[in-house]
Amino acid sequence: MKDQKVLFLTRAAMIAALYVVLTFVANAFGLANYAVQVRFSEALTILPYFTPAAIPGLFIGCLLSNILTGCALPDIIFGSLATLLGALGTYALRKWKWCAPICPIIANTIIVPLVLIYGYGLLIEGLSVLQCFGYYCLTVGAGEVISCGILGMILLFALQKRCGKIFGIS
Repeated sequence: MKDQKVLFLTRAAMIAALYVVLTFVANAFGLANYAVQVRFSEALTILPYFTPAAIPGLFIGCLLSNILTGCALPDIIFGSLATLLGALGTYALRKWKWCAPICPIIANTIIVPLVLIYGYGLLIEGLSVLQCFGYYCLTVGAGEVISCGILGMILLFALQKRCGKIFGIS
């Protein structure tokens, strides 16, 4: 029983560390923050399909990434919660492989635009708040489709071949 807890914590910590590293890579290319976000780390949001340890790992990884990349407090809180909601949704829908990226895409597409508008005050001149929200939903949503939908599903299929060795499942 104790070995299982250690294994769970180790997997969660490894996923958190990997999330931080991948966010820093995306940040180096200017892809990790603001209106258009293609965080390579968001591809990891499919990992709850394989293991529940990914849920706290993704949350802590996103939280640390947002702190370490200098995000505003609302982004640190609500951006991390968006990743947590996405991870919980992926775990809940794990019976349906093709649904793995849906919850992270939806959570971030709705929450992150609100953070951009209210946390950073990123309003576009000549557009109402609702129009800005719609615009940011499109841009953030497109980035999430690339990160979670495309890169995440590529990762899912790659890991599925070795999930027994990596996650101890068949």
